[in-house]
Amino acid sequence: MPTIKSSYLGNLRTQSVHLQSGTELLTDAPVDNNGKGEKFSPTDLVSSALGSCMVTIMGIVAERNGVSLEGLSWEVTKVMQASPRKIQEIVVDFHWDNPVEDGAMIQKLKNAALTCPVALSLDPAIKQTVNFDF
Repeated sequence: MPTIKSSYLGNLRTQSVHLQSGTELLTDAPVDNNGKGEKFSPTDLVSSALGSCMVTIMGIVAERNGVSLEGLSWEVTKVMQASPRKIQEIVVDFHWDNPVEDGAMIQKLKNAALTCPVALSLDPAIKQTVNFDF
């Protein structure tokens, strides 16, 4: 059974619906590639998926160990290559206001992030730079 159903809406915009939840997502081509840039671009979503996946897997490890990730935030920077046009690098900067003080747990969380399914699925040619500010 399909996971997502998508359609082209014209003007370089797409619509995707997550079939299980009904959640809708729109994308636009970015301004620097003939689009409106009013929504996430497909490459923005790939970049965002990396950070979200890392935190999801960190969350699983944290819950399993009775640790709260409250105060954890992150920023993602996407670096595009001009020719051929593709993602060259994704930078994920994590910040945690009140990290746990257990060094072994911090290392477990970092390892979890770096081995999330999206990180392992991306082409090795895409540089993944991950900074943990905790």
